[in-house]
Amino acid sequence: MTELRLILGDQLNPHHSWFDTCSPNVIYVMLELRAETAYVLHHAQKVIAIFAAMRAFASALKEKGHRMRYVRLSDGSNRGALEDNLNALVAHYSAGRVIWQEPDEWRLDTQLQAWAKTASVETACVSSEHFFTTREQVSAFFASRKSWRMEYFYREMRRQHGILLTSEGEPEGGKWNFDAENRKRWSGEPPAPGDSRPGHDYSALWAEIQRCGVKTFGEPQADNFRWPLNRSEAKARLEEFITHVLPHFGAWQDAMHAEEPFLFHSLISFALNAKMLNPREVVAAAQQAWRSGHAPLPAVEGFIRQILGWREYVRGIYWSQMPGYRELNALDQHAPLPDWFWTGRTQMRCLSHAIGQSLTEAYAHHIQRLMVIGNFSLLSGLSPQAVHEWYLGVYIDAFEWVELPNTLGMSQFGDGGLLASKPYVSSASYIHKMSNYCQGCRYQHNQRTGELACPFNALYWDFFARNQARLGNNPRLGIVFKQLADMKEEERQAIADRAGYVRLHLNDL
Repeated sequence: MTELRLILGDQLNPHHSWFDTCSPNVIYVMLELRAETAYVLHHAQKVIAIFAAMRAFASALKEKGHRMRYVRLSDGSNRGALEDNLNALVAHYSAGRVIWQEPDEWRLDTQLQAWAKTASVETACVSSEHFFTTREQVSAFFASRKSWRMEYFYREMRRQHGILLTSEGEPEGGKWNFDAENRKRWSGEPPAPGDSRPGHDYSALWAEIQRCGVKTFGEPQADNFRWPLNRSEAKARLEEFITHVLPHFGAWQDAMHAEEPFLFHSLISFALNAKMLNPREVVAAAQQAWRSGHAPLPAVEGFIRQILGWREYVRGIYWSQMPGYRELNALDQHAPLPDWFWTGRTQMRCLSHAIGQSLTEAYAHHIQRLMVIGNFSLLSGLSPQAVHEWYLGVYIDAFEWVELPNTLGMSQFGDGGLLASKPYVSSASYIHKMSNYCQGCRYQHNQRTGELACPFNALYWDFFARNQARLGNNPRLGIVFKQLADMKEEERQAIADRAGYVRLHLNDL
């Protein structure tokens, strides 16, 4: 019996047990689909990366002797829809069975389940063999708890997998979390490592994508494309990070700088989310760097927490709350995105840089996403759904299972506190503390009101004034509301007036 095995574009794991043996009765299927380029508007680099990585993976499987049917976007045999392509391939090969790995996105999972119910062949779904947890493990862990908090789950994961533990089962260094030691501003020392990723020319692929009518935004950089798109390049990038960058990652992981878009970040997130890298090998490499004395514990713990803790946690949030999660809007915010989200042309230097970098590189690190772009979006009342779709499209590493909880929950507080215990917002003081963005900016970071006052400041205080009924009883916000109550009435009114003006003139900032 001929069996078709469908491989999705983010399932590029060459070590999956599927590939342990070659069988003439097994045909691997990979499809380039217009629907996958169009459910949101994607950055050009994201479309290039996924298609180029898929093609490289298919070629590698062929070289190892596996049977492969790869359908390109431009092929005349491409039926367009996932279901139509599967039906055509079943008929063409007289297949008796179709099997796929668990999709990570609700959209594709439900689409394949619905197709299976009408399919004329036997169907099955298997594990992607990638994550530390199952889809349901996080919700099961919190079933008997009053609230979901990542820290409790992270500690359990450390215990379960024996990560950074003493022989007595206690956390190395006497603490589970070294986050307080990882918040330094970077002022040029130590020197940033630079970008050592090799470049590749994908101009032909980019021309093919354009000929097929795929709409994108952002800079393609197709003639010098630097994201790792196969297992060997991804592994090399991980080794480069562990050897040369990880020792400095911890202290400066939250730092931002207008002249250094990457600083001490790993740049492996696309490779990891497309499964070219396995999270176990990433965590093991980081832990070994500490055990060998190569990297300090705060840096290693902070990095491992992102992979073993946060990444698995948000995936659990996603699968426990979908499909309704993406529609949540606890603070009832509906403003459209300003035009400069698509151009980067704003006089606010922090946003101009963070958004401009996102458009140029298809990447911004977590603090740029959370405390610059996300912070402004939440304070100014933008629609969390609009922000979600922009984040999902613009970032090369953004797949909905990881992006949606981070954006709608963590960044925009759209879930009302399921994921995060309070809104992650700040005035300009945080941005000034952690970056050089305020230097040379038109707006003054230390002014709340007036034409040249940084918009973040009035928006920050007005956000809490507008949402006092919803947030006033939050124990983590008590000091904020006390400060607000202590303000003189004329100051509160001036802040409200300035914030109202800003929200009405977002495109002109």
